[in-house]
Amino acid sequence: MSKRNTQQRRHAIVALVNEQGEVSVDALAQQFATSEVTIRKDLAALEKAGLLLRRYGGAIAMPSEIVAAGHEPEVSIRKQAIAQAAAARIRDHNRIIIDSGSTTAALIGLLGDKQGLIVMTNSLNVANALNELENEPTLLMTGGTWDPHSEAFQGQVAESVLRSYDFDQLFIGADGIDITRGTTTFNELIGLSRVMAEVSREVVVMVESSKIGRKIPNLELPWHSISTLITDEGLDPAARAEIEQQGVQVICAAVKASI
Repeated sequence: MSKRNTQQRRHAIVALVNEQGEVSVDALAQQFATSEVTIRKDLAALEKAGLLLRRYGGAIAMPSEIVAAGHEPEVSIRKQAIAQAAAARIRDHNRIIIDSGSTTAALIGLLGDKQGLIVMTNSLNVANALNELENEPTLLMTGGTWDPHSEAFQGQVAESVLRSYDFDQLFIGADGIDITRGTTTFNELIGLSRVMAEVSREVVVMVESSKIGRKIPNLELPWHSISTLITDEGLDPAARAEIEQQGVQVICAAVKASI
């Protein structure tokens, strides 16, 4: 299969795992006429999406008690819907920044069909996920001081590195959205986020609707620094209207039963 069929192959792998309960890397590589390295990348991406569990030499189906466990799958589905809407805005050869966070990380698995991407991140998790992609985007790291709270690099070194580049888009999450002020965060280290916004032509905030209206003391990005807010269809219409009055484009992604 060619690279453009990666998603189709991964859907087939999930179907096989669910049917057989367990699959091996070797058998999958033979069945899909591809390398074991490619299959391992597939399994890593599918595990990240919560569709299977990797085991030595292969993968097993997701245990039924995890699949049936209440709220978390709903959260993942909303994040995936937001990520799909964000990925649709990315063109081949774009220069983008992906900030740390679980919602922005959901974007990574949807970049496999984008060619010539240059991606800067301050997150080791994002960097590792990017390295799993077959299309091999050019990866740039900010470096800097490791912050265990945000699980990302921060500080003046990271800011200095960012200012050496310019980017088409920044994709960033938030702990909360203050409708009158902008994005808010529990983290007091907000300098890097603001530099990311400064060096990007479009700033895309990715956040679930449950966080909108959630006021947290630390203002991260004011509305005038934000181009687009992507959320899910749970956004209250009145809140949407207030945000749009700030000059921000609002996109409400439809949440499907499965992605």
